[in-house]
Amino acid sequence: MQFLAEELEAMKQGGLYGTIRTLESPQGAWVTIEGRKVLNLCSNNYLGLCNHPRVVAKTKEYVDRFGVGPGAVRTIAGTMSPHLELERKLAAFKGAEAAILVQSGFCANLATIPTLAPAAEDRIFSDALNHASIIDACKLSKAPVVRYAHSDMDDLKAKLEEHRDAPGRKLLVTDGVFSMDGDVARLPEIVELCEAHGVILVVDDAHGEGVLGRGGRGIVDHFGLHGRVDVEVGTLSKAFGVMGGIAAGSAVLVDYLRQKARPNLFSSALTIPDVAANLAAVEILEESDELVTRLWDNGRFLKKELSALGFDTGHSETPITPVILGEASDAKTFSAKLFEAGIFATAIVFPTVPRGTARIRVMVSAAHSREDLRFAVDTFASVGREMGLLR
Repeated sequence: MQFLAEELEAMKQGGLYGTIRTLESPQGAWVTIEGRKVLNLCSNNYLGLCNHPRVVAKTKEYVDRFGVGPGAVRTIAGTMSPHLELERKLAAFKGAEAAILVQSGFCANLATIPTLAPAAEDRIFSDALNHASIIDACKLSKAPVVRYAHSDMDDLKAKLEEHRDAPGRKLLVTDGVFSMDGDVARLPEIVELCEAHGVILVVDDAHGEGVLGRGGRGIVDHFGLHGRVDVEVGTLSKAFGVMGGIAAGSAVLVDYLRQKARPNLFSSALTIPDVAANLAAVEILEESDELVTRLWDNGRFLKKELSALGFDTGHSETPITPVILGEASDAKTFSAKLFEAGIFATAIVFPTVPRGTARIRVMVSAAHSREDLRFAVDTFASVGREMGLLR
């Protein structure tokens, strides 16, 4: 097992070894790490729901009523009435006929992609910058994976034409919002191409739910494409502030996944505290778009201010704000200096992003105040000048 130590040392020498910090407080706009209160700019807690009083209260209520663990997989003895309650609410929220609840967004891709395109004669078309969970889910299928250049509709069309006469099923999978750059999939064009070529369309809306669409209903709602996207895959660990994953679509799709998807068949059901917390999160989003509006206001403010300082914030179309620094060593140093100054913002380096594009991915939340964000801008400016990255 000597290779383990050798590879870890190589990562350290190459500036690719990550420092994993431990939170000693609830997730929020400010968190406690190593006994210090720091501004949190790197969580996926888009709407500030991780520690919302209604979410906490609902969890306590349901634990008192139903206990904690489901005790089994969904298909044996693990389906409890709160699971079905949440599935109904999520389907209605997404504007879909039905939804299936699994353990995580990662598991939702594992449940969907290899189940719908399992055979060697099938084809899976995948955006070059899709999330690792999509990549791993594709690997579980025997179908060859055809990668198309990121959001390049000409390349996608050419690949679809090239494989038009291939036997078997054809499935296209794309992120809705690409998590490292914050850009949005060209979904209307993708839908047109899939319809023209008889291709099943799966959209992973992990960073779109709670962010895009009416009151955070996601990318399909954002583009008005209800009924034209076959499968919406999602996670409940970001804007919803909890844990869990879903696949939403037609009733027959969900029935099929219940019978055949391996995460549903061979891994225990989501716990009752998770289910209860998610129920509260959905209810909050159904009642008001206030948190979504505040998130976007915060995102626009921070992006504008950081860009004005001279930072490269890429081409994000969402509140995700990448501050692209280039070299992994610079990103690591920048992150460390931010932490010393009171800001928790992790460096993102290869293999999460391509070499030469290391960055601080700044993640704002509806929980941040304008004063929080002004402190962030001033601190980024100070560190950038100290490192010679700004004039």
